[in-house]
Amino acid sequence: MDIDAFVAAHTPVWDRLDDLVRRHRSLNGPEIDELVELYQRTATHLSVVRSGPVDPVLAGRLSSLVARARSAVTGAHTPAWREVVRFFAVSFPVVAYRAWRWWLGAAFASLAVAYVLAVWVARNPDVQAALGTPQEIRQIVEHDFADYYSEHPAASFAGQVWINNAWVAMQLVGSAIFLGLPIPWILWQNAANLGLMSGIMHANGKAGVFWGLILPHGLLELTAIFLAAAVGMRLGWTVIDPGPRRRGEALAEQGRAVMSVALGLIAVLFVSGLIEAGVTPSGLPTWARVSIGVLAEALFLTYVVVFGRRAARRGETGDIRHAPDLAPTA
Repeated sequence: MDIDAFVAAHTPVWDRLDDLVRRHRSLNGPEIDELVELYQRTATHLSVVRSGPVDPVLAGRLSSLVARARSAVTGAHTPAWREVVRFFAVSFPVVAYRAWRWWLGAAFASLAVAYVLAVWVARNPDVQAALGTPQEIRQIVEHDFADYYSEHPAASFAGQVWINNAWVAMQLVGSAIFLGLPIPWILWQNAANLGLMSGIMHANGKAGVFWGLILPHGLLELTAIFLAAAVGMRLGWTVIDPGPRRRGEALAEQGRAVMSVALGLIAVLFVSGLIEAGVTPSGLPTWARVSIGVLAEALFLTYVVVFGRRAARRGETGDIRHAPDLAPTA
């Protein structure tokens, strides 16, 4: 191969590609098409150069040009740490913030059910008798309820609680596949357990013990469960009412956003599990334990409101960048 003739024939192509690469952020549609075409042609030229007697200067020039063109065509790799920062600063909080109506509705409905059941049990001895014998209820009130939080080593208990709560949250999120229809039943079970135990403890003069053990971890834990229910129901509703977008696009966007919440809740429930294992059964005064729970709850809600509202105002949805079904084409 005549290297000089080869260079003379293809230098205009390489120069044009170099110019497009330098201006790749401001190219219009036809220029983007041209960039892709010239990148492919230059990559072929590089292969031809390497297949014969190697000219190191020419091979180096074309290798650099092809590498820069590939970066312009495919986009530069984003460092992993930036993706992590974006997840916690944008993706997770903005999805939680945008679902606030569903979130508040799930919380209100669940707590209302728990309150009604607690009052019903506390004021009706017949209902208490139906739940267990006097000896069984006394065992729960005097020992079992409090012992549950301290009968296992803190580390293993924290892991057990974390896995259990994460499983409940994943059930709520996964129920979106069925239009969110199973979610009210899961919330009912959770609210019923809370209400029945509250009623039994109040009826037997152990209200202080109940709230002193529930509030430190329960505030953050229940908030996370309500959030999982909210995004699950919101995704289910998107199937019914996708809005102005095509149903497939709306579902894809909401589905990816829901996965952001699922991953974020793993971290939130991990913190809740640590509090339940390390703070709830500790020897700290009740006011101190409850204060820790209130502080954790306040920090989480503040985080969602501040970061979520900021991201929502910028038009963020929690979807991944350059989503394949929404990627622009020239």
